[in-house]
Amino acid sequence: MADDIRASQTERDLILGATDPDFERVVRWLLGHGHGLAIGTEYIGHGEDWVELGLCQRPDLVADPATGVIASGPIITLLDFATSASTWLRRKKVAPNATLDLRIDYLRPARPGAKIVARGECYAAKRTVSFVRGIAHDGDPEDPIAHCVGTFFNMDEKSSV
Repeated sequence: MADDIRASQTERDLILGATDPDFERVVRWLLGHGHGLAIGTEYIGHGEDWVELGLCQRPDLVADPATGVIASGPIITLLDFATSASTWLRRKKVAPNATLDLRIDYLRPARPGAKIVARGECYAAKRTVSFVRGIAHDGDPEDPIAHCVGTFFNMDEKSSV
């Protein structure tokens, strides 16, 4: 296990600070650890300043077994990660950041069993703060489950997270 931790730390060190990383590889690696792995988050795609992630609903993520509606926590996680990762694309650099503010407005419950997609976009990146927005939907981006706006504190790759 200690070797796995060292290997993960070495790969993490190679990823952080990369100015021209294979972004999909970076996101897939990050989603293979911690909370992203625990809830089953998956990479869908990205552009110059946006990221899309997906989440297949599972029984252990359901808040109310009577209705089958997914809990809010996985949706918050999905939006937080998608918007956070979008800041790396905008800044053209993978580096730690911290969520300063993330306001999420729920518009409706997700359809039970439907795949949830979150799209995060960084629309401005300043020296120390990046500004983001995003939506989560279950098949139709024009009928979102939730939308969000937020800010992230930009750190350099040597900062601890």
